[in-house]
Amino acid sequence: MSSVLGLGNALVDILAKLDDDQLLAELNLPKGSMQLVDESAANKVKAATAHIKKQLASGGSAANTIHGLASLGVKTGFIGKIGSDELGQVFKKDMTDHNITPHLLESPTQSGHANALISPDSERTFATFLGAAIELSQDDIVDELFQGYQYFHVEGYLVQNKALIEKAYKMAKANGLITSLDLASFNVVEDNLEFLTNLVHNYVDIVFANEEEAKAYTGKEGEEALHQLAQGTEVAILKLGKEGSMIKRASELVRVGIIPAQSIDTTGAGDLYAAGFLFGLLQNLPLDKCGRIGSILSGHVIEVVGPKMSKDKWADIHGLINEELN
Repeated sequence: MSSVLGLGNALVDILAKLDDDQLLAELNLPKGSMQLVDESAANKVKAATAHIKKQLASGGSAANTIHGLASLGVKTGFIGKIGSDELGQVFKKDMTDHNITPHLLESPTQSGHANALISPDSERTFATFLGAAIELSQDDIVDELFQGYQYFHVEGYLVQNKALIEKAYKMAKANGLITSLDLASFNVVEDNLEFLTNLVHNYVDIVFANEEEAKAYTGKEGEEALHQLAQGTEVAILKLGKEGSMIKRASELVRVGIIPAQSIDTTGAGDLYAAGFLFGLLQNLPLDKCGRIGSILSGHVIEVVGPKMSKDKWADIHGLINEELN
């Protein structure tokens, strides 16, 4: 059975739907960005949104992708670090409830959490307090973690710890795993361009980027950006939002559309696209079908608040995937 191991920031998403964007300006959060905040700034966001009813979901980009794969019946595991607190237990329970093997270390530091502020147009802005998540270090990465897995998926948000991400990829490669990277956010790419470029060229087989990330990575747009993104890697995927996606492997270039969807919150759309795409690769499907399964997952997740979907949604997704498989 195919299996995927994820590495990422173990975060709990705290989702709040805003009436307008005024609060973002007051909190000095650029709309659509992912800002890392310290504890006092996180508390400020908490106070400013105290009047809004929240939803909790275990999050973090790679964890969302792993959840998606687990919901498709893939054997999965996740490496991360949590605090020994209530949010940490929420994260761990969510993993075990979804049949994900949790390789979770614990810390006395508060668990990491992402305040996801959702604008009326469904754009989301993150104020992320990494907490215990950032304490995961290269010393925590050991050979045994990679045994029994075929694929290794990492989120770009981890680049604040370059030694960790590099060691993890080296070990994954030494253990024969196929590796993938989601570039995560345009500001992350801009701030770590040289490191990420070397990482992709040396260790990464599959790279996912949206338009802003691809532009930050290549300085180009559209097909030109995809061609450059594909240099030094096996498969490059450019996610184009409402325009679907473009995929390149060697000389093959594929364009994939989207499925009709009523978008209310784009949280997790890219992460779930990656889950669908990797699922397709695990089944040895052609690239266009991998992309379509990615679109099926991302199209469904934007119809709910947060990165998690109900059993009914997943039943619909399984039905649509079966049509692709037959």
